[in-house]
Amino acid sequence: MNQMRDLDELFTALAKSPFRSGFHLRGKDYTYLQEKGLESVLTHAEDFISKRLAPAEISNDGKQTPMRGHPVFVAQHATACCCRSCLQKWHRIPPGRELTLEEQAYVVVVLERWLRQEVKKTG
Repeated sequence: MNQMRDLDELFTALAKSPFRSGFHLRGKDYTYLQEKGLESVLTHAEDFISKRLAPAEISNDGKQTPMRGHPVFVAQHATACCCRSCLQKWHRIPPGRELTLEEQAYVVVVLERWLRQEVKKTG
């Protein structure tokens, strides 16, 4: 089993990346989160991760996550949970095999932490 990254260490590293730290919830994405609620959005995250990120082989890997259109998509880019190569580089989760349920849960926890931080900043 691989060693996924410590969340405090991860968020410190993400904050140092100009690209990753440039993502924030704005406009329709922020409004959607407020209207639907965090629990509902996290249910969507579980579904997106299982379908778009968890498979061993993804035909459009690196392009499967839109930059906006849902709070989870923004969070995925902000936290480098957008594609398998970013998962490998930032989270130590190797490509070429299906994500375990534990790894999928880890990704959702990462996304939840970022979303909660955004709500605190914006709200």
